Amino acid sequence: MEEKAYQIILEAGEKGLLQSDLWRKLGVNSREGSRIAMKLEKRGVVRRMRELYKGRWTYRLFANAKDEVEIKWNTLGGCPCFTCTQISRCGAGQIISPNHCWKLTEYINQCAKENLHR
Repeated sequence: MEEKAYQIILEAGEKGLLQSDLWRKLGVNSREGSRIAMKLEKRGVVRRMRELYKGRWTYRLFANAKDEVEIKWNTLGGCPCFTCTQISRCGAGQIISPNHCWKLTEYINQCAKENLHR
């Protein structure tokens, strides 16, 4: 049911779709429709924007853009993050951070040098 809901929201395009229209199209009640919309939002595939429509507060649903970036896995093979013992503690704003990792910096510099010589 969630996949069908996502497809309906996706087809609505940039203008989005009112949450009430979604549950009507799915043939479910408002409670079930709200649950589906919240699940999709939690998964990060849609965003809900609060909107006043005909004197009532509701949500307009928008599909999040899927980045269609082609990842070349051969360029990631030597990345130290995949074998780092601190990966679970690493993150932006943390003591252990990609911004201050000498191994990652060294890897990026090496990749940049290799790209210059191609």
